[in-house]
Amino acid sequence: MTDRLLRVNAYTTCDLVEAEAVGPDGTETAPAVLNVRVPRRAPKHVHLELELDGTALEWLPPHADRLLLSAVEARTVADALRDCADELTPVE
Repeated sequence: MTDRLLRVNAYTTCDLVEAEAVGPDGTETAPAVLNVRVPRRAPKHVHLELELDGTALEWLPPHADRLLLSAVEARTVADALRDCADELTPVE
């Protein structure tokens, strides 16, 4: 991905995951970066960040989305992810 808006390094949670952007003009798929982090100074929220590869999109302008989650919200999301992952068929 060129011209990334999110900082990507060895600590990035997931790089090049499959993602979809849904809008009034349709749906586009693209590789994406997904990151979960806590700011180093005075953390108050967990940051959940997503950026689709802008070079793979036709109508969506380059941008990154960031959710600011409280500790309770982050744990709720983590529990939901675990529950959903448990329902998946294992890939060998």
